[in-house]
Amino acid sequence: MIDPMFEEALRILTFQSGFNSAVVVAGTAALGLAGGTVGTFLLLRRRALVSDALSHATLPGIAVAFLVGAALGLPERSLPLLLAGAVASGVVGLLTVQALSRFTRLTEDSAIGAVLSVFFGLGVVLLSVIQNLELGGQAGLKTFILGQTAAMAQGEAIAIGLLAAGAALAVALLFKELRVLAFDPGFAAVQGWPVGALDLVLMGLATLVTVIGLQTVGLILVVALLIIPPAAARFWTDRLPALTVAAAVIGALSGWLGATLSALLPKLPAGAVIVLVAGGFFLLSFLFAPARGLVAAALRQGRLRLTFAERRALTDLLDGRPVEGSVALWLRLRGYTRGDVRKGGSLTPAGQTAARAAARDRRLWERFLADYPALLPAHANWGVDPIDSVLPGDMVRLLEERSALS
Repeated sequence: MIDPMFEEALRILTFQSGFNSAVVVAGTAALGLAGGTVGTFLLLRRRALVSDALSHATLPGIAVAFLVGAALGLPERSLPLLLAGAVASGVVGLLTVQALSRFTRLTEDSAIGAVLSVFFGLGVVLLSVIQNLELGGQAGLKTFILGQTAAMAQGEAIAIGLLAAGAALAVALLFKELRVLAFDPGFAAVQGWPVGALDLVLMGLATLVTVIGLQTVGLILVVALLIIPPAAARFWTDRLPALTVAAAVIGALSGWLGATLSALLPKLPAGAVIVLVAGGFFLLSFLFAPARGLVAAALRQGRLRLTFAERRALTDLLDGRPVEGSVALWLRLRGYTRGDVRKGGSLTPAGQTAARAAARDRRLWERFLADYPALLPAHANWGVDPIDSVLPGDMVRLLEERSALS
């Protein structure tokens, strides 16, 4: 018998649990997609902390907008007005960070810390004041701190999805410009590109994602949707187009799965659940990504060490020196399989050829490291890689001549 909770989760994941639930899940997935897409360039531009200050700086704007709405007689809380207040407050916080870094002796991280704490503290004070007023709808303001997908109306979810899709589309249209900005802003400025304007566009997109994510994940955790998906995607690839797509997919899956879990576990904060799902993707990437994952790196290092030990053991056998310990056991296993070593421990003709090649590579690598220590290619594994496959032929010949003379 299938667990009822599993059946409900399957219905939510496949958008079969009602129109409103489907819209909320789709809107949250779109938000994650936009966060991963925009966050890729924030991460490469090293603006992660700026986005954190931006998210915290929205809280006083939300509180002030609520008070303005109450003064104007608007019914309870108007989401467009609150988001407009969040945008205004976030922009003021962002400009304050830039002004402090530019016109004072404060470093950028110090300016970010000051703005983040002061604006967030001001917002908490204003929320406390609002709680003591006899106004309708003030209880719902706390949902902007940790997020609450269940509190979203159908129209709000559709608006969030459309705005998130618009942010992702803007990145796609400005992909070439943002790529230059992220990797070489100095070159872009020399070529006449409007670096300052592009930076403002990028921060504007980050502001948009931050503001539309307030209802879903809250102002404290919305920065996670901008940073965690591209950070996780970075373990999988070094190519920017693939990195952007991977970050968008991870962000979308985080929103999709997180919103589903939030619907199944309504007592848990939606934002925290979504961010935990994103953190799970980051952990999987950190451990198992084939490009930079911890497990893959450990396996590569292990293979390199075994190969180095094997080549060293072959040269020892060629020179008549005994090989003992675990290296001897490994050499027997590999040597028997490859036909390099006889059961008695002596080298076969194929093993002698391999040993001479290993000895030559080792001798030439040592000469190269002695003569040109600063020119070692970053991708080379000296002592393991055949030197002819790494260095140009004329360099190898020069090393052979110098090695013969020494």
